[in-house]
Amino acid sequence: METILPTIGATISDGAAAFFGALPPSPPLALILALALLIDALIGDPRWLYRLIPHPVVLIGKPIAFLDRRLNRQDRGEKDRLARGAVTVLLVVGTCTAIGYGLDRLLDSVHWGWMVEALVVSILLAARSLHDHVRRVGTGLRVDGLEGGRRAIAHIVSRDPKSLDRHGVARSAIESLSENFSDGVVAPIFFYLLFGLPGLLAYKAINTLDSMIAYKTTKYRSFGFTAAKLDDLANWLPARISGALVCLAACFTPTSYPIGAVKTMLRDARKHKSPNGGWPEGAFAGALNIALGGPRTYPGGEVVGVWIGDGRARLEPRDIDRSRALYIVANLLLWFAILCGGIIALL
Repeated sequence: METILPTIGATISDGAAAFFGALPPSPPLALILALALLIDALIGDPRWLYRLIPHPVVLIGKPIAFLDRRLNRQDRGEKDRLARGAVTVLLVVGTCTAIGYGLDRLLDSVHWGWMVEALVVSILLAARSLHDHVRRVGTGLRVDGLEGGRRAIAHIVSRDPKSLDRHGVARSAIESLSENFSDGVVAPIFFYLLFGLPGLLAYKAINTLDSMIAYKTTKYRSFGFTAAKLDDLANWLPARISGALVCLAACFTPTSYPIGAVKTMLRDARKHKSPNGGWPEGAFAGALNIALGGPRTYPGGEVVGVWIGDGRARLEPRDIDRSRALYIVANLLLWFAILCGGIIALL
């Protein structure tokens, strides 16, 4: 027995070494990303998991909130708060980039680490969760009426849901779907393909900073200036890619209008208050032959927004369904392009 056990152990060890040594090296980023998108589509953001551990975006938000409390002091001058806001951006983005780099090096050193990387990337994408949130708005309107729609829309927009009628709830859902297609899907993909995990985590930090401190209020006008401008810069190209993808998706989506999508996007994109948000929103409005935007009420007061698109503004749950169909086709086209790119890189 004393001689048999070491022999069995050595045999298993040699066999495992031969097996893992024969495995392929890390695949191209595009294939890892294609797998990550598939995981996200199948699983999304499981609620049970994030009841046990915080979502990475929540973790990014904690130091932002801490620095906001400590550095954004009302007794400081505008220039001082501008500098403090820039330091906050530098610290948060720099730390997230460094974590991404360290994680990237660690996973590169582990056999099959690319599978763990695909899982990490899937957690930082929002394709499935965005779709599900918007679907719940339509379901809420159908099942529980206006109050059901308001409860559901409160999870995805910052405007005052009590100010929205039935049509306003539907418009808000489609606007959120269109803008977040860029911020939550296309932009993270863009930065991951260019810079890997460091780029993806850096972008998520930029986007989270924008959502937390980049407001045009007295409190954040100076402190959040750098965060707002950096977010505009980071999303400049992804937003336009998103709009183009929606226009292309309209060609393959029943009841959508590809020519209308292109015309409305090119005509109305620059009317939007955001330098980037108008591109996907204009494409959605034109593809669905609807009007988005218009006046809206936030906790800080009413904003007189312009209309994007010249179709119907009195939207219904069925229009949310049409926008979801368009969104799904756009995601499928994006996934197929990434998969093909990964296969070509593998050859």
